[in-house]
Amino acid sequence: MDEIQSEIFEDCGVFGVYSQENSSVASTVYYGLYALQHRGQESAGIAVAYADKIVCHKGMGLVSEAFAGGECEKLPEGDIAIGHVRYSTTGASTVLNAQPVVFTGKCGRMALAHNGNLTNAASLRAAMIERNAVFQTTIDSEVMAVVINSLSDGDVLTGIKRACPLFRGSYALVVMTADKLIAVRDPYGIRPLCIGTIVDDYVVASESCALDAVGASFMRDVKPGEIVVIDSSGVHSHMMDGLPDRGGLCIFEYVYFARHDSVIDGCSVYAARKEAGRLLAKYYPVEADIVSGVPDSANVAAHGYAEVSGIPFVEALAKNRYVGRTFIQPDQRRREEGVNIKMNALRANVSGKRVVLIDDSIVRGTTMRKIVKMLKAAGASQVHLRICSPKVCHPCHLGIDMQTSGQLIGAYHSEEQICSSLGADSLKYLTVEQLISTCPQVSVGFCTGCFTGDYPYPARDCDGDKLKFE
Repeated sequence: MDEIQSEIFEDCGVFGVYSQENSSVASTVYYGLYALQHRGQESAGIAVAYADKIVCHKGMGLVSEAFAGGECEKLPEGDIAIGHVRYSTTGASTVLNAQPVVFTGKCGRMALAHNGNLTNAASLRAAMIERNAVFQTTIDSEVMAVVINSLSDGDVLTGIKRACPLFRGSYALVVMTADKLIAVRDPYGIRPLCIGTIVDDYVVASESCALDAVGASFMRDVKPGEIVVIDSSGVHSHMMDGLPDRGGLCIFEYVYFARHDSVIDGCSVYAARKEAGRLLAKYYPVEADIVSGVPDSANVAAHGYAEVSGIPFVEALAKNRYVGRTFIQPDQRRREEGVNIKMNALRANVSGKRVVLIDDSIVRGTTMRKIVKMLKAAGASQVHLRICSPKVCHPCHLGIDMQTSGQLIGAYHSEEQICSSLGADSLKYLTVEQLISTCPQVSVGFCTGCFTGDYPYPARDCDGDKLKFE
């Protein structure tokens, strides 16, 4: 992978609000971002439209850290605002790369926030540089903003309609001008995006849990390939041309990434995870004394396993609530440090016990190896691993932090080899078919590329694409 492409991989959370009158819209976005904090912990930002202007504040760290010192209260009242929490996978973790991206061009002042990853960002960037564009960041979100502006005739919707056919990869966008809030979801719907209402105001968010956080009522999901424009005349839907026959929502959203109280494309994340645990108990039983989950994302599935197996659910691990999610730390050293202080075994609960331990996935094996060792050091006689997803064998280039096969323990090792490497007594995964069956309400289809190698888009940058900027 070339240097520039390796710098622009990211996945994040986005939030936007359109108000019928000037109000503290920044405050609404602030609480929405709090609810999306699990999607990005490196930086946060909010942009507000007021009096035909856009003002933005961005900072490093959690939402509370980025807006420490009353920075949210310093933002003006307005009628439109968007926000972003960032999780970069290999790009520079700096405030320069924080979002929203604020841009002045043919459409006047514009702000854009993006969840996902473009596979052809390097080609798009090169094409725009040939047209004398100047870039300030290394993120693909700025590439999208520049392309939209370049193809616009002064109307941002025109620019978005012309730009989207050139974008390859995953994107859930919120775009703001002085008088419009626009939500855009890629043709496959790889990343989630939904719309809600607060009386006469509208809210757009990566997950429905953020709607709940601000008192909004869920209206609907943005459809794959849909461009939703919200302005003073209401909500207007525009569909992209040439949409694929079936979507490709990232199934990892249900496995790990989304909050369990969210509903995505009609399916409860909680219900999907509990069903995954039930299926593990049905198809991969084992004699044991207790069943437990790796907190927090696997606890729901562990309860499902306990219900079907009859083995009591008992907490085996205590979690330090002040440590972030180890999977989304930006480098391996920080992940390993995070595991060391994040969890501890509950000796009184596991000593002398045969433990069934449920987890959502095994990506690198870093966390699980340490957890198994921790449980056995606390006296567990056996540790049987049951995983709520298939073996991760292929890298993800569409927004989750696993870009090379070399990072993945499942890419070159059999189930038996992984079990031995982790120090477990047994290991079983759900199959792809079993995992898909946990989400029966979802009709858009799934991307299962990290399990099967079958992606909606090619893994490499689409250098062969003919990029037309006419």
